[in-house]
Amino acid sequence: MSEADAAQDFPVPPVLEGHGPARLIALCNQKGGVGKTTTAVNLGAALALYGRKVLVVDFDPQGAATVALGATTKESDLTVYDALMRSSVSVSDVIRPSGLADLDLVPANIDLSAAEVQLVGEVARETTLARMLRPVADAYDVILIDCQPSLGLLTVNALTAAHGVIIPLETEYFALRGVALLVETIAKVADRLNPRLKIDGILATMVDTRTLHSREVLQRVHEAFGHQVFATVIARTVKFPDSSVAAQSILTFAPGHAGAESYRALARELIARGDAA
Repeated sequence: MSEADAAQDFPVPPVLEGHGPARLIALCNQKGGVGKTTTAVNLGAALALYGRKVLVVDFDPQGAATVALGATTKESDLTVYDALMRSSVSVSDVIRPSGLADLDLVPANIDLSAAEVQLVGEVARETTLARMLRPVADAYDVILIDCQPSLGLLTVNALTAAHGVIIPLETEYFALRGVALLVETIAKVADRLNPRLKIDGILATMVDTRTLHSREVLQRVHEAFGHQVFATVIARTVKFPDSSVAAQSILTFAPGHAGAESYRALARELIARGDAA
């Protein structure tokens, strides 16, 4: 059975009778351009369509998830930076609806880049995001944290807050080489700051099975990480950037496209594995 066939086998999840407490999942990879934001937005949309109440936290100063979900931030708008750094602002003040039922957003912009410097002098600086999110955790089933492409203090905050990590991994040789450092960082955070943290899965992205290189890297990922690799894979397609330009998830932009079905399959797989039940 192929991985694509295996991904189809995960059942449509049952309807929930209530919501919360949330499972916090960090989408993390220090390499840029591997599909973190695409996964945060589209997995969030897929989970919401399956009746899960989802909050996407844009934790990248580039604010790509904010734009992809159709939000803009003016200078006067409150963002994750304000909730993180100002005691007078709660995360509830910052949350915005995405336009899709059951999917909300905590937006970000370039202001967040200042937080990394300002947090250095804070007491318990690694737990700032966890404290920020605690008041709303019971209102959601899943909170997805879209991390910036680095292993700095903001990413450590996300890992300290999270129950699990999804590692989007482009099927390209140099992308694979960097995963060992990320896995080492996750292990250190689990050992020193967050014992509950685990890797929920490694997600192969930008897969092009027509090329030998992509197939070989995918095989290496399975050899290296075994059961930690999701059965679902995300193929390379122009529909993902097209949907981002349209400020929509692919599930609303092109619901019949194979890319939309891939994220629905990933949502089913994540729920079936108990990581977003």
